[in-house]
Order: sequence, then structure tokens, then C-alpha cells
Amino acid sequence: MHRLGCIKLGLGQVLDTIEGPRFPEDAADRARMQAFTENSRDRLSTPWHRGPDITIAAIREERWRPGMSRIYLLHKPYQVLCQFTDDQGRPTLADYLQVPDIYPAGRLDYDSEGLLLLTDDGALIHHISDPRHKLSKQYWVQVEGTPDDDALKALRHGITLKDGPTRPARVRRLTRPEPAPRVPPVRYRESIPTTWLEIELREGRNRQVRRMTAHVGHPTLRLIRAAIGPWQLGELQPGDWRSETVNAPRKRPPQHGRNPRSKPRRTR
Repeated sequence: MHRLGCIKLGLGQVLDTIEGPRFPEDAADRARMQAFTENSRDRLSTPWHRGPDITIAAIREERWRPGMSRIYLLHKPYQVLCQFTDDQGRPTLADYLQVPDIYPAGRLDYDSEGLLLLTDDGALIHHISDPRHKLSKQYWVQVEGTPDDDALKALRHGITLKDGPTRPARVRRLTRPEPAPRVPPVRYRESIPTTWLEIELREGRNRQVRRMTAHVGHPTLRLIRAAIGPWQLGELQPGDWRSETVNAPRKRPPQHGRNPRSKPRRTR
């Protein structure tokens, strides 16, 4: 059962999070954990994943030790895979970030740009990427044409896609300076103008923003993720990254057995 905790961010921001799943308690769970440790190719660096030579008791003790986590904010460039290896030789995260044992918290499409979060903290990855926690995600979207008020209203109130209706979203015309030109540039048609929108979602379906704008008649030409929850892209340029320290104190779970403070039962 998940436990609710709190992550204190470096600038005093507070973000609710979970502590992650409990540790295996029975023989079947221990066997599944050992199989994952030995066979997993991804070797996800969750807090309890330290190798098959560590005992369950030692893992449990380390899991609940208060400590600091580090999160990496990367401005993923256009046409870069959201992974560290590729057998086809395409650009990957390893071309920009050489920090060992970190993994993306969520995904960003090959043809999208912007903020990507990476960390070695499994509970933090789970919190950021799990849509049940409803972390807001903000996008700057260049669309074809000029959406009218009816189109923006439809995006705000929700539209029905093939996989069901979307939740209400915050949508407005972008008021900040337009992002720098992309390399390679977006296709340009002299007879068709383009418009920049700012769209904020609290769900994350596959290519959702692109499908939403296409549904109202304005295909997406360029998509930049500007924020995930409290983390902002800021002044990061494509390919640049920065790191922040996250303080994630953890409360030790209650011990099994009788409460030592409970009064002994009377016997007749």
C-alpha cells in the first residue's frame, strides 16, 4: 500500500509524492524480485534495486533511510530519442547527458522538444510519470492557421478523441516571446499563418496535444514542453541541462507485531 509523503524542493516549493511500493514479504515476491534483478535489461535504479547479493533486510533498511535525491532537467532537442541507446544509430540522451544510472521520468516524443526530467530515485520517477498524480504539463505549441475562440473553447472544455474524451485543459495564445527557430526549421507556407499556443494538461495520452489541435483543424507544427509540475524549462537551450537537489525525507513504516506501548492484556 502506498504511503503519502512530501518532497521539499530547493526553492521552498512543496510537492506531494508517494513513498513507493512496499518491499516483498513472502517467498514468491522475493523470487519475482530476484528474477527482475537478474533478467531486467533496463536495470531500473529503483531505491530497492542494489543487486542480488544484498539481503531483503538490508534493502528495506536503506529504502527508508532519509536522504537527498538529485533530479536532472534536460532540454531535449528535436529528433532525439528519449532513451540512452539505439541500435539504429539515431541521437539519444547519451549524446547530451553522461550521468550514470539515471532514467527518464516519463517520455517525450522523438519529434518533440523541451523539458525532460531524469533521476535515479524510483519513487520520484513513479510520482512524476504516473498520470494518477496529475502533475500538470505545460506545452508551447505552434499550430497551422489561426485558431478562433470556438476552437480554443473546445480545447479548454475537452474534446472526444478515438480513445475517449479529454479532460479540461488550460489553453491560451502565447504571450511570451516566441521560442527560437528550430534546427531544422519548421516548414513554412507563405499563404498559411501559424500561431503559438500555451496548453497545460493534467493527463498524458500518446501524442495527445497533436491529436487535440488536429481535431479542431489546426495541426501541430512544433511542440515544446515548457514545464512539468514545479519544474520549468527556463533559459535552458536545446541540449543543455541542469540539476537540482530534492530532499525527500521518508517515514519508517510501522513494525509488524504488537505495539510496544500497548498495555498488556489482563488474564483471568
